[in-house]
Amino acid sequence: MSANSKELNLCGLAAVRSRFEREPASIKRLFFDEATGRKVGAICKALAAARKVYRCVPPAELEKIAGSIHHGGIVAVIDAPKLRAPDTVTIGKWAATRTPLVLLDRIGNAHNLGAIARTAAFFGVEHIIIPAHPQAALPGEAAYRVSEGGLEQVEVWRTPDLAKLLRDLAAAGYDVAGAAARGGKPVALSGPAKPVALVLGNEEHGLAPEVEKACTRMVTIPGSGRVESLNVSVAGAVLIYALLAKKS
Repeated sequence: MSANSKELNLCGLAAVRSRFEREPASIKRLFFDEATGRKVGAICKALAAARKVYRCVPPAELEKIAGSIHHGGIVAVIDAPKLRAPDTVTIGKWAATRTPLVLLDRIGNAHNLGAIARTAAFFGVEHIIIPAHPQAALPGEAAYRVSEGGLEQVEVWRTPDLAKLLRDLAAAGYDVAGAAARGGKPVALSGPAKPVALVLGNEEHGLAPEVEKACTRMVTIPGSGRVESLNVSVAGAVLIYALLAKKS
């Protein structure tokens, strides 16, 4: 985060461009290096018209602004996202429109959150739900950078009780599929009769017992057995494609 905890430093050209295309007025300040400055003329023009700060700065200053060497040549300062909890009406709308969902049970690595968001956006999944848990990564600067604009294309929700939400989704007609490293049914490229909510577990511990109990089924990616499991973001990519992506 930037000096103001209510602000977020959005780094990387793909992420900044995606934010500008979706919500140009949300960019409060913009800083970039000389090379990247040649690629953001339209954004600078819009900021100039709005009388907002934009500036080409030396690499050392850009690194200081970003708080990281991984800034990709550009930093846009935006308001930190406010995460809502889905209510009964929202769940009903999702079920009625067969909206695919990705739910993350205490995914702790922000890079994994960003990678999953990138995959979700690529396959047209528009909603990710995380729990209000201290272990759960939030959509901060690292997640936005890794998502390469993906977090601009999905809405992240935050629920106080993930297990209860899963039960509510099941009651609304969802197929709540929990990911398991072993023991679940092999995942297949099939068209489900119900809308699907995919639940991915913590990198080390998997799904919490109460979360697993709330799932309507467990799914496992068959492998060679030579390694125990996939990284959660890789497993998420396989399962999102298999269970949630629209296929012609």
